[in-house]
Amino acid sequence: MSVLIYGKNPCKEILLSEKPIIKAYLEKDQNSDLHSILTKKSTDITMLSKADFNLRFTGNHQGIVIEVAEYHLLTLDEATKKHEKLKNPTYLMLDGITDPHNLGAIIRSAEAGGITAIILPKNRSVGITGTVAKVSSGALEYMDLIEVVNLSQTIDKLKKIGFWIVGTEMNAPKKYTEIDVTTPLCIIIGSEGKGISRLLKEKSDYLISIPMVGHVNSLNASVSAGIVIFEILKQKGL
Repeated sequence: MSVLIYGKNPCKEILLSEKPIIKAYLEKDQNSDLHSILTKKSTDITMLSKADFNLRFTGNHQGIVIEVAEYHLLTLDEATKKHEKLKNPTYLMLDGITDPHNLGAIIRSAEAGGITAIILPKNRSVGITGTVAKVSSGALEYMDLIEVVNLSQTIDKLKKIGFWIVGTEMNAPKKYTEIDVTTPLCIIIGSEGKGISRLLKEKSDYLISIPMVGHVNSLNASVSAGIVIFEILKQKGL
């Protein structure tokens, strides 16, 4: 199944990444720079008037939509083999993230913050959609994504190859600033409200929390992920 990528910046990253393009749709008299690149690539382009474009595509499309093949997600074995020579890789495991805006924002922060890969469950999780791509603002083209059937079994496999599993929990006594970054890490991020599942908490080597002093006692999943991601980056001295 193909994916429609909306917006100038995500489409520009598609062109830079050399990802195969099925078709491009452009609004007349818009994005002449990208039109030129697409033409040089001999891309199948459909030009539409502003009215026709808005009828066909909703949302903030900025006058350009590119259709690409669905994104290839790695298996856990493929990913760990690809990353085996890296020193202390860091994976994010997402548990119950069903909002494409959250996933897109997490991918954007993860790519900017040096996360090695993101683990997504095959079921009960949002897939890679045009909304995810747009919110990621191009970061999707550079982030390794791993699809697994069972998160619990994935943790067991990661532990066997030396990963430490760190769960996020609102009331955990250990703070996010106390993460040990001297080992391969897998950080589990849960959905807003529900958090991570009981089984994943039990399988974690330790749990961390983000202290809060306001009246609201939970953070958006992408915000929580961003805080932890950049704390890890800070501790690694990067």
